[in-house]
Amino acid sequence: MSFYPPRRVLMGPGPSDVDPRITGALARPTIGHLDPAFIQLMDEIKQLLQFAFQTSNELTLPISAPGSAGMEACFVNLLEAGDKAIICQNGVFGGRMKENVTRAGCEAIMVEDEWGSAVDTAKVAQAIAAHPDAKLLAFVHAETSTGVQSDAYALCQMASAAGMLSIVDTVTGLAGIEVDVDGWGADAVYSGTQKCLSCVPGLSPVTFSQAAVDVIQSRQTPVQSWFLDMNLVMGYWGGGAKRAYHHTAPINALYALHESLTILQEEGLEASWARHARNHEALKAGLETMGLQLVVEAASRLPQLNLVSIPDGVDDAALRTTLLQDYNLEIGAGLGALAGKVWRIGLMGYASNPGNVRLCLAALENTLIGQGLSLAGGKAVAAANAVYASAS
Repeated sequence: MSFYPPRRVLMGPGPSDVDPRITGALARPTIGHLDPAFIQLMDEIKQLLQFAFQTSNELTLPISAPGSAGMEACFVNLLEAGDKAIICQNGVFGGRMKENVTRAGCEAIMVEDEWGSAVDTAKVAQAIAAHPDAKLLAFVHAETSTGVQSDAYALCQMASAAGMLSIVDTVTGLAGIEVDVDGWGADAVYSGTQKCLSCVPGLSPVTFSQAAVDVIQSRQTPVQSWFLDMNLVMGYWGGGAKRAYHHTAPINALYALHESLTILQEEGLEASWARHARNHEALKAGLETMGLQLVVEAASRLPQLNLVSIPDGVDDAALRTTLLQDYNLEIGAGLGALAGKVWRIGLMGYASNPGNVRLCLAALENTLIGQGLSLAGGKAVAAANAVYASAS
């Protein structure tokens, strides 16, 4: 039988709600991946991704797989067996970077910070001084497991000054907060489509600087992944009408990405960042009215992914089940060391709107009251409304 999923409001760590314009794009007629019309679409996607990343990098494209493949593409193309890489970890995804390094036969030098805190640049400086032979520095700009933003500009500049390449994970960052690849001086940056771009999961936008391309093209050994070898992929995503077949691209998913990026261009980067920030402030006001605390300090807090401490006595799993069953609302659980201690409430892309903020606050308030907390009903939404009123 055909599958018909329930309608949900997705306010977890991703995927986010998909704009109806994007689901409409998915349903358009499939054409060949070497069709001249599709080649034109590829060129437009590349230009739109350069706009979103704020870069002029020629090697900017969507990997035909989710963000984890974008991460792997950056590491396997830039590292060769025996290389050394400095990896910053302040959450789950820094750990995955380490996995990529060690699986490539390389040495990972770890710079670890407490989950919920930004990467400490002083610790990174110490690691660079202790390991000047490291080939690259890698860090997570927007850590999905903790809702933390780290200083991408400072970290990329530190890597560059030391003669190292930089790899940046901005899966949750792109379109939600400022991402300025050229301004940062970043060398390899990857993201995902299912977060603030409000597209379907399954694609990973990446961009490589000319310095990174030079390293890829001068490798002494083949890239260990045939599918993710940028020397091969460049032949398909390069400029001009003539393309070398590499793989069958996910045609309709790329229609969706094109529509997503078109929507972003129509809204404007600054307007998108401001919308995410405004809805975060409204959500924050409502949460604090209920006595709920945001874990991350304001200076390094992601507006699009809010880490909330679970009050004592609240049944985490039961609350999230109630939200899903009674309100069709999904929020995220904590990961790793934070499992059972926090909720992750997303305000990403199309889902970042006042209606969702009000729904989330009202549903949380009602469900917490149902679990025995003493709260005055309606005050959380009123606090959010006051933020919106002051911003209008």
